[in-house]
Order: sequence, then structure tokens, then C-alpha cells
Amino acid sequence: MKRIWVVSELFYPEETSTGYFITRIADGLAKESPVNVLCSQPTYAARNQKAKKCEVRNGVCIIRCWSTILDKDVLPLRMLNMVTFTLSVLLNAIKRFRAGDYVLVVTNPPTIPLVVLLACHLRKAKCILNVHDIYPEVLVATGTSQRNSVFTRTIEWITRGLYGQMYRIVVLGRDMASIAQLKLPAGDRRVIIIPNWADLDLITPVKRESNSLLSQLGLTQKFVIQFSGNIGRTHGIEHLAMCAEQFRDDPTVHFLFIGFGGKKAWLEQAAKEKDLTNITIIDYRPRSDLPISLNACDVAIISFVKGMAGVSVPSRMYNIMAAGKPIIAMADANSELAQVISEEDIGWTVEPGDVDRLCSVICEARNSPELLAAMGKRARKAVETKYSFESISQAYLDLVRSLS
Repeated sequence: MKRIWVVSELFYPEETSTGYFITRIADGLAKESPVNVLCSQPTYAARNQKAKKCEVRNGVCIIRCWSTILDKDVLPLRMLNMVTFTLSVLLNAIKRFRAGDYVLVVTNPPTIPLVVLLACHLRKAKCILNVHDIYPEVLVATGTSQRNSVFTRTIEWITRGLYGQMYRIVVLGRDMASIAQLKLPAGDRRVIIIPNWADLDLITPVKRESNSLLSQLGLTQKFVIQFSGNIGRTHGIEHLAMCAEQFRDDPTVHFLFIGFGGKKAWLEQAAKEKDLTNITIIDYRPRSDLPISLNACDVAIISFVKGMAGVSVPSRMYNIMAAGKPIIAMADANSELAQVISEEDIGWTVEPGDVDRLCSVICEARNSPELLAAMGKRARKAVETKYSFESISQAYLDLVRSLS
């Protein structure tokens, strides 16, 4: 039997996207192979929860490496978390990996694949990269680094070397596969597309009039546009605020933000300074509340800054579809998000930064209740047939079976 290691900063009891998905992937793999995990103590939504240093859950042996667990939304503290976790992972990996092991490592934080690959070489294990963000493209898209800077070129050189040493490379979408393939020699077939999935058992469409969150927030009589998830640096939150400002005198339209992240404080301050009473911002809701929170809207919106196509695929898309909600995507036209919306006919795509077009689409959606209902039904059907946990878990099992 193949012995598998999974290395990810986020893992159970973390329920934010990466932690949730990697935990379920490990659970699925454990049905056929021994699975061990190297992860950190909770640092995101479950940060105040102290987990056991070592435990077995669903047949998966979880080993939590020591690291600092400081506030991730403060960049210097986040960097310190990354450094201490990276060093801890390196020591644990060298100690625990064995010849013949297969190691699935996540790209977050970006230093982890480098040290895991080193440990795999030292211990003669085979390394598989699970790509959630592509570097340096994500740094350029968020303005962290300039496209032609020495730093960006150095990260690109390191990334190409990293990809070239991987046994397999798993990406989340077609756009991401295109960028990953450019970092490899022509004809290289190590890139495999395995998307994330919808939690179909937990999340189902619920009639709007019975939604307790809308009632609690006093939004039952409003047309609600919802942004749910990480309110982070890669998301075009500024453009959504500008759109809300254009609707400030329209009492029928309301914007609901649910989550946390690096731009949340900015959004709260902007709404306060501009007196945008048509914006409501509430904290992250636990995964168990998703059936209520994702249904608390008429249409969902997923917004990115320009240049994010292929850099990241939003996992929230699948759960929004499970809730039977149409999607407005402010995203590049060649992104996986835009492709899914077009293929399934479940919403609209707007170029990042085009606030006027976004406002026009919102007006169209508000005035087309029958169209929204039809889109919602198609969205639910699409995830049931293409993006269920069972089908994606099977894809990972097939990947492991193919390894030799």
C-alpha cells in the first residue's frame, strides 16, 4: 500500500476553504492508503482553538507542527507565522518521510513546497504539488511586486525549478493549468486538473422568505447582492464599494458582505466615511451556517482584481451554485470562474474594474426574477452532475492509483 503524506498549513479543525478541502481530500485518500498530515495549529477562523499535537481522525494521522499563530491580517505577523511553520515542517518532514512515500503539498504558504521538496529528495519520497495559488503571478496581480522586477523574475525562476522537480502537479481549473504548463517543458504531461467541489449534503436551495439571516438583518424587502468569503487582497472590493455608492439612492438594492480578510477594515471604513447605508458587513459564519448565509441573497457576486485568471480558482463558486444562486463574476473572461458561468448559463461576467457595467448587470438581474430562478436551477444541477465530493474524491483516488 502507498503511504501518503499531506502537508498544508490549514487542516481540521480549520473550516476555511483550504483547510476544509484538504481535510476532505485526506479523508477520501485514507479509504485506500495510510494517510499522515503535517499542518499547523489553527491560524484562521479557528485560531482561538487549541488542537491536539497529534491525533487520528477518520483514519488520518494528524501531526500539528509548532509555529507562531499570530494575527494573519497583520503582514509582519503573518510573515513570522510563515517562517516558523516552514522551519517546523522542514524538520518534521526530514524526520518522518520515508523512501517510497508520496507527499501532497499545498502551495500555501509559498515557502512550504520548497522545503517539502527538499525533504522528499533527502528521504527519497515523491512530491506532488497541489496548486491553490500560482507565483509570482498572484504577487503581480495584487500589486505586491512589479511584473519585470528582479524579485518577480527571481520568484519565477524558483517556481519553474520547483514545478520541474514535482512528480505531479494538481491544479484547480483550466486557466490555472495553462499557466502551470508554461512553467514546464513543451509536451510535459504532469499537470492534472482536479477542481474543488460543492458541499451538496449541507447546502441546498432555500426559499428566500424563510431565510432567518435576511429577516435578522432587515433585508427581506431588498434585492440583495452578496459577497461571501475571504475579503482579501486579491478581491476587487473597492469596485464593489464604488458600485454600492452608485446605488446609494436606490432603496431596493442592498449589498451584503460576509467574511473576513485584509480588505475588510478598509471596506468598513469606506462604508462609514461615505455613509453607504446600503452596505451591511457581518463576520465570517461557521461552515454549518452556510445553508442560511449563502441563501441570504438574490444573486451572489465574486470579485477579483485584474490579472487573476489562472492565479486562483474561487472554491466558493461551487457552494454558491449548490445554494441555487446566480453568480455575477467580476473576473477575467478566460478565468475558470467565467468559463463555468458561461458553460452552465448561470450568471454574468464583468471585466474587473468596469463598475458601470456591474451596475447595469445588477439592474438587469433585479428586473429579471424568472431569469434568476432559471439560472439558479441550472447552477444546482451543474454541481450535482459535475462538482460533487464523490466525483472529485474519486479523481484523487484515481491519481494515487496511477502513481508508480
